[in-house]
Amino acid sequence: MVPTLCATLGVKGHRPTVGTRDCKDLLYVFAVVNLVTAAVHANTLESPKNAQKKTGLSKTRRMQQAFASHLRHIGRVYPPAKHERVVILIDNAPWHRGQPIDRAMAENPHLEFKRLPSYSPQLNPIERFWKKLRRRATHNRLFDTLADLKASLRSSLSYFQTVRHKVKSIIEGRPKRKSRK
Repeated sequence: MVPTLCATLGVKGHRPTVGTRDCKDLLYVFAVVNLVTAAVHANTLESPKNAQKKTGLSKTRRMQQAFASHLRHIGRVYPPAKHERVVILIDNAPWHRGQPIDRAMAENPHLEFKRLPSYSPQLNPIERFWKKLRRRATHNRLFDTLADLKASLRSSLSYFQTVRHKVKSIIEGRPKRKSRK
């Protein structure tokens, strides 16, 4: 997740400015939203600009390992004793398949994938959540460090964990109600 820019208000005649950093550090976020309870569970993966040189692993392999770890986390949050079947909607990203994923799924047989068609993010409810999370956590902000970005993201995730009714309306795609006065 990298900071993003969006429309903003400013004083007439003065262009608002947002600084940038020439940094290749990235923060990847893996999240699952329970479509019934609207509970949000997330994990992050920091990827410094020289991660491949430091770890000796390709981006895809690092992402596979992080996603496998996320699947194990989901398996712990939704144990088979209470949840006999947990269906996870995923797209066709390269890190959603491979040996680390197969091992994590074997360890958690109650987890099941439902793969969505290629190029169809509109079918995945979490994509609407990503849009709102990104707007709340990163839009028009300059972060001095990756830790600052992570703190903003964690703060926004904590917020969404406390307002499940909002998360539910986001993932269901319901428009906001206008209050009548």
